[in-house]
Amino acid sequence: MSKADYAYEVLLEEIRTGQIPGGTALRAAAVAARLGVSVTPVREALRRLEKDRLISYEAHHGATVVDLGDEALAEFYGVRAVVEGLGARLAASRVTAVELADLRDLHRSMTEAAAAGRLEGLGAGSERFHLRIADIGGPAFLGQHARAVRASFPVPATASLWLDPEVAARQLEAHERILRALEEGDGATAERVMIEHVEAGAVHRREHGAPPV
Repeated sequence: MSKADYAYEVLLEEIRTGQIPGGTALRAAAVAARLGVSVTPVREALRRLEKDRLISYEAHHGATVVDLGDEALAEFYGVRAVVEGLGARLAASRVTAVELADLRDLHRSMTEAAAAGRLEGLGAGSERFHLRIADIGGPAFLGQHARAVRASFPVPATASLWLDPEVAARQLEAHERILRALEEGDGATAERVMIEHVEAGAVHRREHGAPPV
């Protein structure tokens, strides 16, 4: 990994997880000193983050982390619902027995973790579940697009809805319904449930300010 790639990956993760909140100014020299690299790779990383639309440049202010408000939130979950819903519909006609077993294993491990009160890793597990379905449904580029959409919006892991046991139970029930639709080859139901599932997360975010994953 080059120094520019390193700086980019660190800053991307810090922005995505909310460690660097929206509105924060990023000074190349200060970032370089913190990461132990020169200013040049940091500037390259900042240019990449600008292309990702995670930072913006303003006169006399330099680079600033984009502060995404309610309109951006609605657009984010709307795009996610469409992309991941399409992935689920296509996956219903393409999923193999091996892929179904893999999804079942992941869902089972999440269910067992929830029952044992181990909630911290459920958000990451849910992301794997969704992206695997998108990969199955659209191996050419849909899965990559789903990842790009998710990467474009900061999601502090400590505020995940999966940390609420009651909400986590409802989310797992939605995953179960999606799995059943995939097993039955019912693309229409898989798409509908996936869209409802993602939109439920958007509602939770608006009402509680916690970004679901």
